Amino acid sequence: MSQAPFSDVLRTATWGDHASAEDDGYLTALMAGRLSREAYGELVAQHYFAYVALDGASRALAGDPVAGPFVLPELYREEALVRDLETIYGARWADRIEPSKPTLTLVARINQVAGWPGGYIAHHYTRYLGDLSGGQFIRMELEKIYGYGPGGGVDFYRFDQVGSLPRFKDAYRARLDALPVDESEKQRIIRETRLAYQLNTEVLADLGRVARAELAA
Repeated sequence: MSQAPFSDVLRTATWGDHASAEDDGYLTALMAGRLSREAYGELVAQHYFAYVALDGASRALAGDPVAGPFVLPELYREEALVRDLETIYGARWADRIEPSKPTLTLVARINQVAGWPGGYIAHHYTRYLGDLSGGQFIRMELEKIYGYGPGGGVDFYRFDQVGSLPRFKDAYRARLDALPVDESEKQRIIRETRLAYQLNTEVLADLGRVARAELAA
């Protein structure tokens, strides 16, 4: 019997974690159009701190034989997030944002595994495959709710440089399937991916306080 592609194994092993990450009160209120632009900005701010760390790890691992195929500058999000934050909060956006405790934990973990190619890939996969998939639905809804267009507001979710998203995601999964690592390392990557989902879920769960405060006002 032929062995399943690693991309399928990884997806199956983390499916429950992925589903729990979507079951969140903040996102429910956001998608229902019940939150202000500033409350939406809280999510953008947490993304900013996480992606500064993730994009930094990408640059450091560009020459690595295992991680290198996943270092894709067309995915870097920092500049897009800055545009979004400027649109939401204005020129002094940096004075308006701070990382939450769960975001600090996520960033610390990304930095901790930045020298381990498999760990980097786990966090890269967790974030970017979600951004390229469900993130596109979020973008379309936020465009309707807040009236944002290209140039700021939801640029985080725009991946104009990658071309066809389905083809790009297929190529990404092919990179996972071609990873030059043994079964033990693949299992380590799966465990780290599950942890990455957990840490990202905790960031979203913490944003529930923002939704509760606005809805109670």
